Amino acid sequence: MTNRPRAQQPALRIVSLAPSATSILCAIGARKALVGVTKWCAEVAAVRGLPQLGDCWQMDDVDEILALKPTLVIGSVPFKQETVAKLLEQPLNFLAKNPRDLADIERDIRLLGRISGRATAAERLITKMRSEFKAIRQRTQRLKRRVRVYAEAWPNPRITSPPWVAEIVQIAGGEIVVPAGEKLTDEQVAAAKPDVIILAWAATGSKADPEKSYAVPAWRDVPAIRDRRVHVISDELLNTPGPPLIQGARELFRLLHQTARPKDRT
Repeated sequence: MTNRPRAQQPALRIVSLAPSATSILCAIGARKALVGVTKWCAEVAAVRGLPQLGDCWQMDDVDEILALKPTLVIGSVPFKQETVAKLLEQPLNFLAKNPRDLADIERDIRLLGRISGRATAAERLITKMRSEFKAIRQRTQRLKRRVRVYAEAWPNPRITSPPWVAEIVQIAGGEIVVPAGEKLTDEQVAAAKPDVIILAWAATGSKADPEKSYAVPAWRDVPAIRDRRVHVISDELLNTPGPPLIQGARELFRLLHQTARPKDRT
């Protein structure tokens, strides 16, 4: 009896509609599996030259995805119901990611490692991220008190940064003083009395405007406003649940432990 040769598996062809997935795949050596990405992905991974598509919030033409003949399409929060419905109407394998915390992010890394045949590299990436976070945390051990932080993902309506950012703030020697990933009023932020305000507005890069924070009437007596400690972090460093968080944690540590500036300086 002879063994029949196994049918050859089709080459993996991934369309990533999530910068986080793109950053993970590239970090574990699976870039060659990517055949399409979003316009945001080039901010977090070396994918210039690949076709740029929409994302899970806005997708003008699903046919652009179909033309790439993907074996897998990966999306992540934020989702728009109508956009996801367009994708699910098609004969596509669709993987939806919805990480909330660092443990979820590690699970996503392992999952993408298994899918791409790069499981060992995925474990190395997890180890690297843990090591980097540990090194930053060790630098905060001598702090007498933690810096009180309000981190903002969007100004109108006012939405706080996601839960994994709260963990990164903790690693960097701060503490989030409002619930993570929720809508808040100006008065709720004022009552929390943050020492530092971090602006990382989604899909804006470094274009968040601190002056808008300084102009909020309800925040006039907030310590972060009095001490001119409203800082912008490029949003991809905090809002991409993957390897970019390493640099995000470093930047947070730098900003949280700067000396407060006098009121008359800008």
